[in-house]
Amino acid sequence: MPANILVVEDEPAIQELLALNITQAGHNAIRALSVEIAQNLMRETIPDLILLDWMLPGMNGLEFARKLKSDPQTKSIPIIMLTARGDEYDKVRGLEVGADDYVTKPFSPRELNARIKAVLRRRAPQMTDDPIEVSGLHLDPSTHRVSGNQRNIDLGPTEFRLLHFFMTNAERVHTRSQLLDKVWGDRVFVEDRTVDVHIRRLRNALAVSGHEDLIQTVRGAGYRFSINND
Repeated sequence: MPANILVVEDEPAIQELLALNITQAGHNAIRALSVEIAQNLMRETIPDLILLDWMLPGMNGLEFARKLKSDPQTKSIPIIMLTARGDEYDKVRGLEVGADDYVTKPFSPRELNARIKAVLRRRAPQMTDDPIEVSGLHLDPSTHRVSGNQRNIDLGPTEFRLLHFFMTNAERVHTRSQLLDKVWGDRVFVEDRTVDVHIRRLRNALAVSGHEDLIQTVRGAGYRFSINND
């Protein structure tokens, strides 16, 4: 599943290179030349990851990272700091405000993409293209195929995203609102009961391979993907 990656970089040439690398890696690049522009963009779309330059006009990257991590709505967004500052002290400052990684300029496109993939795998595994298997149920994001017990399972786009999210967040209980935010996007306005409809469709599809019981209803709370039958 492609990730929406916000690039906050005030050097147009570097921003262009970053956006190109992100696009070639299969993700969507959202560009901002300053923190002010980034904040305006985030009112429309909450990114899955932020590449954040340290030295920016107005509010600098360190201050912006601190602000993001103090806001309940944005504190879970992974941040990779980009900077020419290579001193250990500066790296520690970046990590202390909540940055997930720190890349020193100049950097190679291959290294940056590896860092992005590593952070997404750790913080937002549903945004990677890594195949995943749980209890004999296999999902491959790159080919958009699902199979189980030697049976192919046909899923619509929404059911596929829902299953991918469940499989990469197994054993956790998710409310309908949380599923809407993570699978549909927090800027999409649909009713909570829409989740129930797609859960039902997903269970019906998984019945082909006998995996429908992996999706459990937790009364009064929401849904959970679990290999346990409690």
